[in-house]
Amino acid sequence: MKIAVIYGGISPERNVSIAGGRAVIDALRAKGHEVVPIDPAFGADQERKAETLTSNIESFATQEELSQFTPRNIIDCFASNLFDGVEFAFILLHGKYGEDGTVQSLLDLRGIPYTSSGFQASAIAMDKITSKNIFLANHITTPPWDVLTPADADDETYLMQVKKILGKNIVVKPADLGSTIGLTRIKDATVEDIADAIRVAAKYSSNILAERYIEGRELTVGILDAQTFPIIEIVPHEDFYDYKHKYSKGSTNYICPAEIPEDIANFICNMAVDAYKALGCTNIARADFILDHDGQPYCLEINTIPGFCSTSLVPMAAKQLGIEFGDLCEILIARALQKRKKVK
Repeated sequence: MKIAVIYGGISPERNVSIAGGRAVIDALRAKGHEVVPIDPAFGADQERKAETLTSNIESFATQEELSQFTPRNIIDCFASNLFDGVEFAFILLHGKYGEDGTVQSLLDLRGIPYTSSGFQASAIAMDKITSKNIFLANHITTPPWDVLTPADADDETYLMQVKKILGKNIVVKPADLGSTIGLTRIKDATVEDIADAIRVAAKYSSNILAERYIEGRELTVGILDAQTFPIIEIVPHEDFYDYKHKYSKGSTNYICPAEIPEDIANFICNMAVDAYKALGCTNIARADFILDHDGQPYCLEINTIPGFCSTSLVPMAAKQLGIEFGDLCEILIARALQKRKKVK
């Protein structure tokens, strides 16, 4: 099969995407597929795409590095002949213009099936504020939150209200970005701390989410067509699961399956599926949770394009079921194509 692996992109999560793309390219070629690597950042001219295989996953792409790319490149890429004859697209893009429904819409227009949720669910899941409103409407427990803007950093009265609502331990993050980029976790928050956190998040987005920080165990659940994979517990060696602990080797332990009571595990899996369905997700996704000290799980978000290096969380959970990385890639393709046939 002729498969386009779409990776790289123009969001700060570019380097993570490149690592996943490289792993999937190798796995699909080993399975005998004709693979077309495509980095939309370079538009219709893919001569420089070999450079994307050398990025360092342990650091995220800076604004300066991303300034050489424009959204217009993405349009040029999908309007070009690069996709001629392509039968399927494996999307490994993260963040803006990749995970937010943009690329999904362009592939729909070209009539090419793909691995992720459709454009609408992708856009909703990428917007953490919209997601949390939907969780609330569907009785899916999620930490209390408030919506902020960059201008709120200078509004002391409003920030005092935020602190009163959310408590002394708060997380502030861009509402439409992943990999904890731009995220600040504040303990014993002061108004000045919240203002500084808003300014950090505002470097990446004008949509900012402040959320009560829930002390507890970090868990994640892979989901494929409303069926869950084994739960993974994430145990960073220090502090919390930030970008460094996600992508630096040896800085985090992963327990799969998570050592939690069966009734709680079943409850979390059911909640993950409920969240997946509430957002309208299809195909592969991953739900992230905090399990507090009283055994109450809180759903943080749904990722419609989870990390896909051979050591990433969803492949790790699949391996627990005896599914090797290359086989998992082919399963995702087969499921998406099967669903496409049913729709037709």
